[in-house]
Amino acid sequence: MCSPTASSTVSRRLLGPLLGLLLGPLLVGGCSGGDDSEATSPDSSSSSTAIPTLSPLPYPEDPPPSGRLIADMRQSSIDVSLGRMQVWIDNDTTHDVTPTRITYRDPRLGRPLLGDNLRTDPAQSERGYPLYLPERPPCPASPGRAEIGILEIRYAGKVDRVRVTDPTDVVGRFLAVRCQELALAEVADLRWSDDVPDDGSGKGAVGTLTLLIRPTGEAGHELVVNRVSGSHLLNSAAGPAAWAPDLRVAGDDPPTKLELPTRPSRCDGHAFAEGGNATAFRVAFTLDGEPGEILLRMSPEGMGHALGFARQSCGLG
Repeated sequence: MCSPTASSTVSRRLLGPLLGLLLGPLLVGGCSGGDDSEATSPDSSSSSTAIPTLSPLPYPEDPPPSGRLIADMRQSSIDVSLGRMQVWIDNDTTHDVTPTRITYRDPRLGRPLLGDNLRTDPAQSERGYPLYLPERPPCPASPGRAEIGILEIRYAGKVDRVRVTDPTDVVGRFLAVRCQELALAEVADLRWSDDVPDDGSGKGAVGTLTLLIRPTGEAGHELVVNRVSGSHLLNSAAGPAAWAPDLRVAGDDPPTKLELPTRPSRCDGHAFAEGGNATAFRVAFTLDGEPGEILLRMSPEGMGHALGFARQSCGLG
């Protein structure tokens, strides 16, 4: 019977039982048909066994440029607060493009929008260009989704017309919110007071957000403030994240103050770092029987007071 060679035995001891199991069949195959002198010969090819290695797979090659400009619409929370959206242009060509004029046309907006912050879009790169939204857009009964939005890009003495995809319906969402704001403004003006007083108890203090409601004097209208949702930082002091005042105001009532007790729901650094939306609150209402909702932001001064209260209540000084 054939037995493993001495060099194979040493290899198994060094590499451990697992490698021994892997090499076992090779050793048996190497021993068959030979004698001990051949097996123990230092020149024998059976004294070492090549272990195959895997070669790395090549990276797939990038497809060649299409030679076109590609555009889509996007909107961040910062864009919302600044009253704008951004059209992003993917320059899928082999040359840089430096726009001298960008014009976006969507029939739902009533007029063309001009791009801002014009700068070079390098080849095989993409850049975003702000488009400021109109203050008083046309307000149809239902804005619907546009079949197509067209971007005209003027550069190097020519004009490219590019279809703009809008996968999240930025324009439709803007119209839905802005038209509700305009309808509400015909009956009452809503804004936050800049003052955020507290009960003076220091850490853990309860503050007060004050919603100022000033009716326009139009008789025959009724506004009901159903619900005010808290932000990621400031919520209702009573427990749940939202206030439910169900306050009724007629179009010809005198100005009204709605006081909402509040305290911070979080005191970590991230909550304060995300300060842009810390003082933006969704107000759900019913106007003449029709439900609606707006996102109502505090002024920069009011935001400073609100964040100062939150830091104090959190014990952050």
